[in-house]
Formats: sequence, C-alpha cells, structure tokens
Amino acid sequence: MEAFSDGVIAIIITIMVLQLSLPKGAGPGALTPMVPVFLTYLLSYIYIGIYWNNHHHLLQATQHVSGGILWANLNLLFWLSLIPFATAWFGTHPLMPWPLALYGSVMLFASVAYFILTRALIGHHGKNSLLGSSIGRDRKGSASLVVYLLAVGLAFIQPWAAIACYVVVPLMWLIPDRRIEKRLRASEQGVGADRESAP
Repeated sequence: MEAFSDGVIAIIITIMVLQLSLPKGAGPGALTPMVPVFLTYLLSYIYIGIYWNNHHHLLQATQHVSGGILWANLNLLFWLSLIPFATAWFGTHPLMPWPLALYGSVMLFASVAYFILTRALIGHHGKNSLLGSSIGRDRKGSASLVVYLLAVGLAFIQPWAAIACYVVVPLMWLIPDRRIEKRLRASEQGVGADRESAP
C-alpha cells in the first residue's frame, strides 16, 4: 500500500510540473505572467509533500491492512489526484471565485479522506494500539477542515482572504507531526530494554 501510494504521489507531482508552460518570450518580463501559476504550483507542491510525509508516518505505525483500509487509501489518492487540475485552474485564474472554491473543495475532501483513512486504521488496530494512542484527537486535522470550509465560502466574497486560508493550513502542518515518531521510538526503546533485561 505504501509503495503504491508513493508511486501515485510521485505521478501527481510530475503532472503538476508538466502543466507549467514555457514563457512566451526570452526576456525576464516573459516570466511575470507566470508568477501566479508558479506560486500556486509551489503551494500545491507543499500540500502534497505534507500529505506524503504524514502518510509515510501513518503507515510506519501500521502493522496490517484490510480491504476497507485499501479503499480508504484509494479515496485519499483520488482526491490528491485532482490537485493538479485544481492547481492549474486556480493558477490561471487566481482571483476568480469558482477556481478558488474548487481548489478549496479538493483540499477539503482530501483532508476528509485522510481523516477517514486514519479512523479506519485505528478501528482496525484498536484505540489502545501504537497508532491509536499516537494520533489521539487530531486537533490540527479538525482545524484544517474548518479553515477549508471558511475558505470555500470566502472565495465568493473575498478572494484574497480565501487564498490566505489556503496558505495558513500548510503553515500549520509544515512542522511534521512527531507523535507517531515519538511513540515508535519509545516502543523500540522499550523492546530494547526488555531484550537487555532478558536472561
């Protein structure tokens, strides 16, 4: 599951960069119209990087998966696969309501899909498992959903405010979630201590 997901995410990034068209001139001025497109690409690249990072940590604490978990993972990858399309439309029309709203909607549903995947994994492994105890209440995830909903509404009222919301969410997540790492490290140390004390 991890290898397949990594491959899909790599393809998504490749599609996004291929959508960056060449400038229509040879001077520096030809790059000016491309600034919104590049900034939108950069924002989406950061989003995908955050998803890849957290998805990797999530699967580090996963011991086995079920059919339901595989479908939940495919649901997440579906919404992530729409990011290049939403990015291209948003970058071409950065202050237009519908491209802004679509971008936020894709990010919102990707966030919901990630939440569903984590709940499916916790349900499969148990609340007292390493994964369940690591994730806990996931306040940042809940806050992200609220910001996305706000941004989609603001896209039709105040486009710059919607864009600000789309920047705020990755800023919240740029520092990787270390909860799973800490639990894994503590678990490994505990196993090491047990081995040392064993006769």
